[in-house]
Order: sequence, then C-alpha cells, then structure tokens
Amino acid sequence: MSTNKGLLDFNLSDELVEVGELIRNICEKEIVPRRAALDEKEEYPFEIFAKFKEAGLPGIMYDAEYGGMGADLFASIVFSEIVSEYCLGVNTAISATKLGALPIEHGGTEEQKKKYLSAFASGEKIGAFGLTEPNAGSDVPNLSTTAVKKGDRYILNGTKQWISNAGVADVYTIFALTDKSKGPRGMSCFIVEKGTKGLSYGKLEQKMGIRCSHTRQVIMEDVEVPEENLVGLKPNRGFIHAFQTLSSSRPAVAASAVGLATGAYKEAVKYARQREQFGKNIINFQAVQHMLADMATRIEQARLITYRAAKYAMAGHPEAAKFSAMAKYAASETAVAVANDALQLHGGYGFTKDYPIEKMYRDAKILTIYEGTSQIQKNEIGAYIIKESATMK
Repeated sequence: MSTNKGLLDFNLSDELVEVGELIRNICEKEIVPRRAALDEKEEYPFEIFAKFKEAGLPGIMYDAEYGGMGADLFASIVFSEIVSEYCLGVNTAISATKLGALPIEHGGTEEQKKKYLSAFASGEKIGAFGLTEPNAGSDVPNLSTTAVKKGDRYILNGTKQWISNAGVADVYTIFALTDKSKGPRGMSCFIVEKGTKGLSYGKLEQKMGIRCSHTRQVIMEDVEVPEENLVGLKPNRGFIHAFQTLSSSRPAVAASAVGLATGAYKEAVKYARQREQFGKNIINFQAVQHMLADMATRIEQARLITYRAAKYAMAGHPEAAKFSAMAKYAASETAVAVANDALQLHGGYGFTKDYPIEKMYRDAKILTIYEGTSQIQKNEIGAYIIKESATMK
C-alpha cells in the first residue's frame, strides 16, 4: 500500500484549478471563433499562442528555476486536456514545444537548460522534436541521420519526417547517429537552431486533420552544430533521451485525447437536446442515451488511466512507462470511437462543416498515430507483460 500512497489522488491543487479556468476562458474567447478558419486555411495559431503567452501560460510546463511556474506534470495534463477539448490542432501546435524541450529537460546540462528552457517557458521561442524519418517511424533502429565529429563541431546530414512545428520552430532537438556500429545505442541528440546553414524544410503537409499544426520535413545538409549543443555533452545517449521523452510525453498526448473526446461528447449532448424527431428531442430516445452513456463511460475510463500514468511518471514509479503506453493507447482509441459516435448521432449534419464535430472527427485519428501508433503501444505493453509473467506465481 505504501508504494501507491498519493498515486491515485487525482485532486487538482487550487492553483491548477484557477489555471484551468484561465485556459478555458482563453479557449472560449480565442479558439472557438477561429478554429474553423485556422483549419480551412492551414494557418498556424500565432494569435492564440500570443494570448497564452500574454497570460504567462507557457511557463506552467516548466520548473521555476528556468523561468516557469514550477508546476508538475499535471499542469501539462490540464493544459492539453482543456485546449484539445476546443481544438486538437491548436494544442498540438503549442504543446509541440514542450515535446522538443523534453530531451533537454531529461538530459541537458544546466547551461543548456537555462538557455533553452527559459526561452520556452517565457514563450520567446517555439520548439520542435525531430526523431521520425521517412524510413524510420516506429522503426527507430533504422535511423539514418548522421552526426560526424569534426573538431569542436558536429556535421549533421539527414531528413526528419512528420515534424510538428517544422519551419515555425526556433529550436529543434534532432536525433542522429554518432556511432553507427552501436545501432540505436549509438544515437545522440543535438540542439539545432533555426537559421543554421544547411537547415531547410520540406513542403507543408496537406493533412486530414490538425491542419493548423504545421508539419514538414526537416532537412539537414552539412549542418554544423557546435559541440556545446550536444544534449548533455555526452555522445551516444540519444536512445535514453528519446525513451525518457516519449515515456513522459505520452500522458500529455493521452490527456489531449481525453480532451478531444470530451469536446465531441459535449457537442453530441448539445445536439441531442436540440434535435427533434418524432415529436421529441432525440436525447429522450433510449438508443441515443445508450450511445451517450457509452461515450461518457469511456471518457472517464481514459481520464482515470491518463491521470494514473501522469502520477506514476511524476513519482518515478517502476511501471511509469507501461502505464504511459496504456494511457496513450486507451485514450487515443477512445477519442476516435467517441468522435465517430458523436458524428453518427449528428446524422447528416455531422458530415458537414456547419458543425464542429466534422473537424473533431478528422482530428481524432492522428492520436492513434503520432508519438507511437496504437500497435506500438500494444507492443510495449506486451513486452512488460512478458517480463512480468516470469515472476508470476
């Protein structure tokens, strides 16, 4: 019992409750009127980001010593869940900076943390995370980007694929092989700044959903990075940095899935209360009530496992990575299912852009793909099951 003390206490602090209310107010005022146009035009939400920056909200994700508010992982959970309820694209665009910051948080030197985390916390700079490649998505060992030591610099060559904030970000955490003979264990992480010679970007990807979150290739052709920009100043530690990053970021992705599902559910309830068929509002039909009951229950299940994963990650619990994978898998699949049912409940109207559920439906699918597909999450969960089975009686 002592191991789990406090790990299932999901009550938010008074401070986080107040922050959540502030986030929700900004979302209602700034996101709701703009989300359809941002999606249609594929515009990055600079104006919305400026409002969050004005309120000091980027700082809730960072420690006080680096200019943040000193809030814990639950602050990122609260932010992602609430913003995604209104627009997953906006949340992805803004939260991608935190993803790019995580390798520095986990493995960076104090100098690196003070320089870059402080800039992220203030909202001065936007970040991005560069691991995936055209031929190395889930297959991380197939990484081909290289970093060759030359004097006091590293020369990077390679292409990163599906990078959120590419072209927009000021700072990139890029993973590259520094020792090919060691495979993924010969991987390192580098901080690459926008404007560096040889750094360029591919076309803006035409995506089905989260269209206001810009996704491009990051292309490196003899990009020179000073040795001081090697994360942690130690080569061949990138695999650890990547693993730690994904384990701690997945609860926030799960929270964004919970948020989208919550938004879709609310739209479904609102529509069911307004829509009349056969002389009464459709919310009075048992079939509709059953759909809504399933949606509400699945959301609460996803929220509980997400919060548990966050608590485990914060406590350094030995099962943190397993529960992060479980939360990401369960919550993302829930978001897709709830968005689907919510659109079904809307009937033909849900298939049009006149209702926000159409966009939520398109946005939801990416949750089962980025930062590890549902199948990869199940692979990781399965690996833990095999390990645990060896000690079962």
